[in-house]
Amino acid sequence: MRTGTIPRVLGTAAALAALLTAALAAPAVAERSTTPGRAPVQAAAPADFTHPGVLVSRPQLDFVRGRVQAGAQPWKSAYDQMMGSKYASLTRTAKPRGVVECGSYSNPNNGCTDEREDAIAAYTLSLAWYITQDARYAQKAIQIMDAWSAVIKDHTNSNAPLQAGWAGSSWPRAAEIIKYTYSSWPGSGRFGTMLRNVYLPEVTNGSHSNGNWELSMTEAAIGIAVFLEDRAAYDKAVGKFRGRVPAYIYVNADGSLPKVAPGSGLDTRAKVINYWQGQSTFMDGLSQETCRDLTHTGYGLSAISHIAETSRIQGQDLYPEIADRLRHAMGLHAKHQLGTPVPSSLCGGSLKDSLGPVTEVGFNALANRLGYAMTNTQTLTERQRPAGSNNLFVAWETLTHADNPA
Repeated sequence: MRTGTIPRVLGTAAALAALLTAALAAPAVAERSTTPGRAPVQAAAPADFTHPGVLVSRPQLDFVRGRVQAGAQPWKSAYDQMMGSKYASLTRTAKPRGVVECGSYSNPNNGCTDEREDAIAAYTLSLAWYITQDARYAQKAIQIMDAWSAVIKDHTNSNAPLQAGWAGSSWPRAAEIIKYTYSSWPGSGRFGTMLRNVYLPEVTNGSHSNGNWELSMTEAAIGIAVFLEDRAAYDKAVGKFRGRVPAYIYVNADGSLPKVAPGSGLDTRAKVINYWQGQSTFMDGLSQETCRDLTHTGYGLSAISHIAETSRIQGQDLYPEIADRLRHAMGLHAKHQLGTPVPSSLCGGSLKDSLGPVTEVGFNALANRLGYAMTNTQTLTERQRPAGSNNLFVAWETLTHADNPA
């Protein structure tokens, strides 16, 4: 198993094929995007998976450790923020459950918060381990992961798929770092069995609820696939991603209506507009959930960035396929969060809430690596530093991804 970077030839070819297919076959209206017989672009899981390789790679982690050790900003303040959080505590006691029951907006909340926060804690502790090389943090992360893998069997109630997506996004990040950088984790096999049997079935088939659901579920699916080295699960997750992103972020090239995800059943203009929260005027970067609120939109944009980042580490860079959509979306929402008046044509002239600490990963990839000018996104990202956690599935991304060239 390789732990470094892999050649990008196959990834580049896949990306170019996807771009060519999109250019030749893009529908003019939403109803045409589900035309029967149109073959989807085939995914290509890596021949050899890169580890650690879920959201953060070894070169990225090495960069972060070096910056923190040098006391450089913004990494040192981001590290201090993480280490001062409840998630880095060495006295944390895991609270596993056999069945986690989560209703709408986590009501009822029978283990929902405990599961999400224990998963974030495991990831936090794994980062603390790598940066400090203090084995106590690795051992505490293992203790938390082992506690859950020994107990959990199922997720129930209406929010079960989303809950599994949120927790299932954080668990593989932690597991990858510990398994491939710490000396010993005897329970890693049982943890993998938990991911395969409890989480993957809940997330692998996606969702036709609001787009942030399917994107978070797909993030969990691709992370789990990397940890399990499951090429079929990886390919399926990439297929879901390629169907959902164009249906979540509109660009003018889409035509008079947004695209729709395969199998959505959104086959009329009225259904599409209703799904887009009643918005009937479309503009570059508009999200399916913009007129719901910026917080849920932020969940979707964050998951898109995370999936693309994991794919890049695995040698199949999905960023070029979605860069135009993601940069417009980040820019549009950042602009208005920064105070630019909202026109009456956009959500009736009013936007709710804020994106949250979700812009670092996408901004670093698009602006720093790919060279897009993203003034509004840069201003918002730098204003929000150090970005903390949303206590769901996002954590410490100034630390891990700010200006990270690896």
